[in-house]
Amino acid sequence: MGRLTGGDPSLLRRINSAVVLHALRGSDALTLTDLTRITGLSRPTVEGVTEGLIEGGLVVEAAPEEGETRRQGRPARRFRFRAEAGHLLGVEIGPHRVAALISGLDGRIIGAGAREVADTAPEDERLDRVRTVVADVLRRTGVPRSNLRAVGVGTPGIVEADGTVRLGTALPGWTGLALGERLRRSFRCPVIVENDANAAAVAEHWKGAATDSDDIVFVLAGLSPGAGSLIGGRLHRGYGGAAGEIGALHLLGRGATPEHLLSTTDEPLQPLDEQAVAKVFALARQGDAGAGAAVERFIHRLVHDVAALVLALDPELVVVGGWAAGLDGVLQPLREELARFCLRPPRVALSMLGEAAVATGALRLALDHVEEQLFAVDGTATARR
Repeated sequence: MGRLTGGDPSLLRRINSAVVLHALRGSDALTLTDLTRITGLSRPTVEGVTEGLIEGGLVVEAAPEEGETRRQGRPARRFRFRAEAGHLLGVEIGPHRVAALISGLDGRIIGAGAREVADTAPEDERLDRVRTVVADVLRRTGVPRSNLRAVGVGTPGIVEADGTVRLGTALPGWTGLALGERLRRSFRCPVIVENDANAAAVAEHWKGAATDSDDIVFVLAGLSPGAGSLIGGRLHRGYGGAAGEIGALHLLGRGATPEHLLSTTDEPLQPLDEQAVAKVFALARQGDAGAGAAVERFIHRLVHDVAALVLALDPELVVVGGWAAGLDGVLQPLREELARFCLRPPRVALSMLGEAAVATGALRLALDHVEEQLFAVDGTATARR
C-alpha cells in the first residue's frame, strides 16, 4: 500500500486528503457531491484527492445501491473508505493469559483469541504463547501478516518509550526485557508497547465507561494494583512512565502488602493469585466473618491509594476494573470514602470492558499510530513522548 497518506506529499494535498478521508471513514459511501458539501472543498479538488486515495489503496468506488436509478445517465459514483486496506492488532500480555484482538483501519474488531499461561512461565514461553495466539487470530480471520499496519501491546510494568520494560515485578524475567524489540522480530510493522493500566484507561475512554469524560483514572484492582490516567483526553505517563503505580504506596510507611490484607489466615496469599482473591470476595458475600474483614481491609487500602491519585489529578471519573469477581462490591465504599477525602468527589463506575480492556486499549494505541499517518496529524491523545 506504500505510504498510508498516499498521493502528493505537499502539505495542502495532505490536508485535503485527510479531510476527505475523515468524511469517507465516517460514512458507508459518499458521492463527489456529498464530499464537496461535507468537506467544503471544490469539486475538482475532491475529484483529484479521491483519485489519489484510490491509487494509494485507501478508497474504492462502491457499487450502486440496490434500486438506485436516475432519469438520465448512469448513477452517481460513490466511494468508500477501504478499512480492509490494512489491519491492526491489540495484544494483552498478562500473568495468567495472553489475548489478541484484530481490526481493520476503522477500528472495528473482526477477530479475537486468548490462551492461558502460567504465572510462573518464563519470558520466552510467554512470548511464544503470544505468537501462537496472534498466528491463530490471523489464520481464522484470513488476514495476511503482511497486511498488519501496527501492533499495540499492553503489559504489566513500567514501560520505556522504546518498549523496554524498565521494571516489571508481576511477570518472571520481565524487568529489563526489551519487549518491543523482541516482538518487532515477528512483525514488519511498528509495535507500540504500553503499561496495561494505561492501555485499559485508553480503552474505557474509547469504548467503555469513560466515553463522555476526558479526565479519568482507571484503577486496575488486584493484588498488584495499578492505575492509568487521562488528563484532558491525553494519556498521562509521567516523566519516566511510572505514573499510577499505586501498588507501591504500601512502601510509604505501610508494611502490609495486598497479599496480607486479603488473607484469611496467618499466611499471605500467593502473589498474582487472583483466583484466591475471587474466593475471598465470594466468601465475604456469603457472610464469612474472616473473609469480610479481609475484604474490608483491602477496600480500605484501595480507597486510600485511589484517593491519592484523585486528590492530585481531580478527575471527573474513576473507573474500576481488573479481576472480574467481587469488583461491584468495591464501588459504594469507594464512593463513600472519596466523598470524605476529596473536595469534589469524582463519579465512580465499573469497567464496561472487563477482561477485554487491556487488549482493546492496545488496539486503540495501534489505531492512533496509524491515524497519525492516515490523517497527517502531528500528535494524538495517546502518542508516546
